[in-house]
Formats: sequence, structure tokens, C-alpha cells
Amino acid sequence: MSYYSSYDSDNETTGSRRLFGRERSIREVLGGGKVADVLLWRERKISAALLIGMTVIWFLFEVVEYNFMTLLCHLFITTMLVFFIWSTGAEIFKWKPPQMPEVVLHESAFRDVAITFHRRFNQMFSKLLDIACGRDLPLFLLVIVSLYILSVIGTYFSFLNFLYLGFVCMQTLPFLYEKFEDDVDHLAVKGIREIKRSYRRFDSNFLNKIPRGPVKDKKIR
Repeated sequence: MSYYSSYDSDNETTGSRRLFGRERSIREVLGGGKVADVLLWRERKISAALLIGMTVIWFLFEVVEYNFMTLLCHLFITTMLVFFIWSTGAEIFKWKPPQMPEVVLHESAFRDVAITFHRRFNQMFSKLLDIACGRDLPLFLLVIVSLYILSVIGTYFSFLNFLYLGFVCMQTLPFLYEKFEDDVDHLAVKGIREIKRSYRRFDSNFLNKIPRGPVKDKKIR
């Protein structure tokens, strides 16, 4: 019997009925912090602001075809004009003058982002190298097929469209999954089991019939 066959059989009888066999909630999987709350729309104002902001940026660059440098200069010009009119009007009409913050972004914010990115990148790269070693052949094939599909999709989208599509999926799919978690898990587990059965048939009918040379034991002197 194939190793993958026995392994998958054990998974079918003892595995969890949750997607990917997870035992934690989707919020804990996403990190359980502020980012998870934003992705799951528990911070509705922040989530809506991010989605609207990214949509405006995509519209300006992709539909209106704004140049980045032109847009940046126009934003600075508009901001400076607003502050100039506000400051001048404050002296004439006795308004409250604009308050200029000494620090817009704290150093700790950049440090936290850098640490999070460094940790996530190392985890992803380590996992990718582990998959590339071929220890889990079904997962290796799945990653290869998924990357190929992404490369095909990428030929039909510009980088900005692809980035915006990924952001919209990131903002909507976790929320929809949490809302319909039981239905999605049931269908996903059923589909994964069907894929495993198909792989076992392919393994027994084709892979196991490939002739392999005898394994020679190394002589120890």
C-alpha cells in the first residue's frame, strides 16, 4: 500500500471537519489583533475607509490613468492651499488656527510593521522551502498548480488590477467565510476528501507502477 494512501485514510477517519483541520477560530488564525478585526469587519469604519480608499486609488490610476507623480503633486498642492486659506482666514475672521502635529507617524509604528513583515516573510519562505523539498507530494503538486494558475491570471491583469483584486478578496473573503463557516467547511472537507480519493487512485494505478531501481545499501568501512 502507498504511503500517501494510508496517510490520507487516517486523515479521513481522524481529521477535523474544519477547513485544513484547524481547531482555532478564523479570528485567531488571522492573528487575533487589530488586523483580524479589520479583515472581519468588526471595525466597520476602518474596514470601510480602507476599502473606499483603495477603490479611489485604483480608480485614479487605472480608470482615470493618473500618473503617480502628477497625483502626488496635486495632493500636496491641494493640502497646502487648504492650510494657507485656513491660516489666513483664522487671522481675519478670528478662527481657530490649524494645529500642526509635531509627529505624524511614530517610530514604533514603523518598527512594528517591519517586525511583523519580517516574521511573516520568514514563516512563508520557510514553509515554501519545506514544500519544495517534496516531503508532502500532494501539497507540492497543489502549490505548483496554484502558482501556474496565478501566472495565467496575471497575464490578463495589470499589476495594479491584480493588487486591487487581492485586496478586495482579503477584505471580503474572511468576513464571508466567518459568516457562512459551517457551510463552507462542509463543502471544502467534502471536496478535499474527493481529491484525496482521486489522488489515491492515480497513485495506485500509475505512480506505483513506475519501475524503480533497487536501493543499494552503502557499505560502511
